Amino acid sequence: MGTFDEDKAYARQEDVYFDDGREDELLKYILSRDDIRDLEGSPHKVLAAIDSFGTQRYLMNVGQCKGEIVTDLISRAKPKTMVELGGYVGYSAILFADAVRAAGGKRYFCLEHNPRFASIISKLTDLAGLGDMVTVLVGDSGDSLGQLKSQGTMTHIDVLFLDHHKPLYLRDLKLCEELGFIQPGTILAADNVIKPGNPPYLEYVRSSVEQKKQALSCSNATPNKGEANRECASVGSETCSREAGQGHGRPALVYESQLVRSFEPTGVPDGIEITHCVGLDL
Repeated sequence: MGTFDEDKAYARQEDVYFDDGREDELLKYILSRDDIRDLEGSPHKVLAAIDSFGTQRYLMNVGQCKGEIVTDLISRAKPKTMVELGGYVGYSAILFADAVRAAGGKRYFCLEHNPRFASIISKLTDLAGLGDMVTVLVGDSGDSLGQLKSQGTMTHIDVLFLDHHKPLYLRDLKLCEELGFIQPGTILAADNVIKPGNPPYLEYVRSSVEQKKQALSCSNATPNKGEANRECASVGSETCSREAGQGHGRPALVYESQLVRSFEPTGVPDGIEITHCVGLDL
């Protein structure tokens, strides 16, 4: 887990901590800096400028501590294609796309629901010299993933970073499975699995193939089928509950998953769940 450098801590997270104008203030702060020319083409300096703003007013970025976990993963895995769900103001897109490029990768897709945030991501990735590397897709993450498939833009994902609306983690992972994006060799990195936490997602990626198939059978069972209901009870109600609109996924994919503990940029303990797809058990 390491230690946290309090000198680099972001400002405290308030009750209302995003989409209240601070994102536009961040962009204005960066573009009006006296050293703006020095920032051009430098991911490191743009990230430092974002961090500087964050020490004065909280930003829900992945931050340096957890960011290092993922950049180390990228350095080892050397992905050609990386996808991020939830870009916010572009901090993680700049950090991870730069790491992907350094590892020899070619494409980084950043999926962001909020059009205003997406515009900020585009401006800051361009400033960092990553405009030709990062593709920003605006809209519901499920729609954007479907678009990448239907247009033939992407056939698989090497590394998937999940950092968007927490109830959508499991929905979108299952969608990626169904679209064929998740294959043996794919690596998943899910942020905020301690703060605020994501039990349904963690349960799924930590389950065996047999447990996932059993949970799927349970979810498809009708209430008046006693035997199916007894099977459902044996695996627990949490396993059997499904987010509305959630698909079946591909239960035969074999995962090995572990929690890597770290810190939020404020110093609050958090962690990233690192999951490797290691096979297919049909």
